[in-house]
Amino acid sequence: MIRHDALDRLAVRSAVPALRGALDEHGVAVLCAPPGTGKTTLVPLVLSGLVGDGPARRVVVAEPRRIAARAAARRMAWLLGEKPGASVGYTVRGERVTGPHARVEVVTTGVLLQRLQRDQELAGVDVVVLDECHERHLDADTVAAFLLDVRGALRPELRLVAASATTDAQGWARLLGGAPVVEAEGVSYPVEVVWAPPARPVRPPRGLRVDPVLLAHVASVVRRALAECDGDVLCFLPGVGEIARVAGQLGDLGGVEVLQVHGRAPAAVQDAVLSPGTGRRVVLATAVAESSLTVPGVRVVVDSGLAREPRVDHARGLSALTTVRASQAAGRQRAGRAGREAPGRVYRCWPEAEDVRLPRFPAPEIKLADLTAFALQTACWGDPDASGLALLDAPPVGAMAAARVVLTAIGAVDAAGRPTERGVRMSRFGLHPRLARALLDAAPEIGVDRAAEVVALLSEEPPREYGDDLAAAWRTARRGGDAYAARWRDETRRLRGALGDEPGAPSRDGRAPGPRDASSGTGGAGQAQDDHVVGLVAALASPERLTRADGGSHLMVSGTRAEPADGSRLRGAPWLAVAVADRPVGSGHARVRLAAVVDEGVARHAAAALHSEGDEVHWADGDVVARAVERLGAVELTTRPLREPAPSLVRAALLEGLREEGWELLRWTEQSRLLRQRLAFLRLHLGEPWPDVGDGALHARVDEWLEPELSRARRRADLARIDAGQALARLLPWAGGDAARLDELAPERVTVPSGSRIRVDYADPERPVLAVKLQEMFGLQESPEIAGVPLLVHLLSPAGRPAAVTADLASFWRDGYRAVRAELRGRYPKHPWPEDPATAEPTRHTNARLRR
Repeated sequence: MIRHDALDRLAVRSAVPALRGALDEHGVAVLCAPPGTGKTTLVPLVLSGLVGDGPARRVVVAEPRRIAARAAARRMAWLLGEKPGASVGYTVRGERVTGPHARVEVVTTGVLLQRLQRDQELAGVDVVVLDECHERHLDADTVAAFLLDVRGALRPELRLVAASATTDAQGWARLLGGAPVVEAEGVSYPVEVVWAPPARPVRPPRGLRVDPVLLAHVASVVRRALAECDGDVLCFLPGVGEIARVAGQLGDLGGVEVLQVHGRAPAAVQDAVLSPGTGRRVVLATAVAESSLTVPGVRVVVDSGLAREPRVDHARGLSALTTVRASQAAGRQRAGRAGREAPGRVYRCWPEAEDVRLPRFPAPEIKLADLTAFALQTACWGDPDASGLALLDAPPVGAMAAARVVLTAIGAVDAAGRPTERGVRMSRFGLHPRLARALLDAAPEIGVDRAAEVVALLSEEPPREYGDDLAAAWRTARRGGDAYAARWRDETRRLRGALGDEPGAPSRDGRAPGPRDASSGTGGAGQAQDDHVVGLVAALASPERLTRADGGSHLMVSGTRAEPADGSRLRGAPWLAVAVADRPVGSGHARVRLAAVVDEGVARHAAAALHSEGDEVHWADGDVVARAVERLGAVELTTRPLREPAPSLVRAALLEGLREEGWELLRWTEQSRLLRQRLAFLRLHLGEPWPDVGDGALHARVDEWLEPELSRARRRADLARIDAGQALARLLPWAGGDAARLDELAPERVTVPSGSRIRVDYADPERPVLAVKLQEMFGLQESPEIAGVPLLVHLLSPAGRPAAVTADLASFWRDGYRAVRAELRGRYPKHPWPEDPATAEPTRHTNARLRR
């Protein structure tokens, strides 16, 4: 029996007529409805005709998370007085509860994406509701783009609703082609905001690390909330680890039940959270509780202000989650949980002044995530670069290029980016393409059962307590009775079925261990067999993450250094197949989180596409090193000295050395250095045809001035015998005759009034220096010039020490000389110090010599 009383209390009912009218007229609409108004439950029931007087239609509701999909379906079934699977069903990965007569089906966006790839028309579906579109998950954005393609090309009658409590409504309206925006008035209860920052500053999050001081503060705020308020407390934390730590710090709350809800939580725990409790409860949750879920009894929210987002290091091929400050939109969603059933309160664990500096919305996942799976989906859709898709944010060019490299390497797309038959098969497994490749290629070698088991283990990272040894984690999952092991067995069955449906699929293993089979043991041949099985799958999934022990750490085939944990069995292994790794912020090395011990044979097999052999001649340790090298990517397998390396390779290595260590590797006489300085001066002040002799310019024109000496060189010692000045002379502008004017325009020496020829210092090309004894410049009114540039005159004492510096001799004789004369005349009485130096006779001699 339909629960009309509950339906009548849902505030979104007032917006239903406008929504139906928008869909009738335009076929698309954006629905904005605050939390608790019933947009996730009432709207699909009305659009399907299960509630109200509308026509019967089949409605698919897409949710970003499995827990939300199950909860929404169960809630709708309860409103209809039915069990899930009758009029309302749900499908998530590995679980389908729906019957032939269901008019509403709630699915995850990943499931809907797979259906669209198999059936672009979505035959039999009349309406699709994209719920919680504000979260900007990559699958949701992709589904929206594909559905708009379907509407435009195949099924213009397909109706599409983008629904959310907090979103960029106008942006979605534009994306949907000018869709009307329908807003529902909320009747949620008022929520009081209490700012509860820590008493002292805490360190900002770095990677997955959250300051323990903040977590201790969150636990204390939960205790405060229990003391100050009635009802249950919902506390938002960024991840499973933080939930466990806060739960441990809460300890015994005296009859208050503490529940932990996250994507990995057992279904029984998720059901318990979504059902009314018998006493007070504290629910510690990740972002899964932000949307689509009503946790009964919650009157208080404690918000840590943190969230998790993906990050990808394309250069190292590593991806991981990182902790960030939650957006303002997420903060509103979280606070709204407290006001769904009665007036509530939210405790925000950050200063009020910081709130305005938070980002308005979460960062779109398409801007941050690994796009390999997205690129395969768009390729199979017929748009390899996604340029023709209607997306709120275009995928980053670099991320798409990196994805294309991976897909090409595993044979999923061809050189033009079009999907191969193999790539289409990969796209239908509901796995990351790397794991799909491992499943396809490992099954013929180790059997369907074992391949499915290990891929299932990799598709959802095992709990930390399973350890970092993949073989040990496999054995733990096989004999385990925890929630993870149950999900692992479900996923294994799904993958067995998916692979068994493939044309020409390999047969199952002759030996098919059951869930509690302890495999082949933990020692000897059994351990080696387990290592081989899990190592092969992990290596096929990520061949560039194969590592070889090298100098106290491990070197990945990709070139990244990796470190297993201290005390781990993995640390002493010669070869590892790394399944999970991340790079802590500020560290140059990756951290191995999950890996398998493998041998070189497995590494060679899995990374065959990265195998190469060839002569390598390069500059290392200050000289040319020539070797014949066999390698897997960056990992050297074998090396031997090369007796007669190709001259072109040697030349390139010498140039590499000159770039690294500079032109000082050549022989520079005093005349050579002076020539380079003189040319730099002329280039700066006169320009062409005088050559640029800066380091970069010399490298660019090395063929013109350093040949044939460079071609004859074979090692560092040969470079040291090359006369740099003789080589530089080749760059002089001989063709136009300007080279003959070098000594005129930039002379090595200039004649001063005393008759001496003094060397010019061109070290600073801006202003060359003439260092000369003061007495030798008597009588000269203007500073000497070279190529129109006045020299900077360093006037020296009789002892050759600087007495004054000037670029204007007339001004110095008039204003500065008197002070210098007063200071130095008593110290050097044998030298002339006339009253008027501007008219005095220049000399390089003492008074005694002058008298003679």
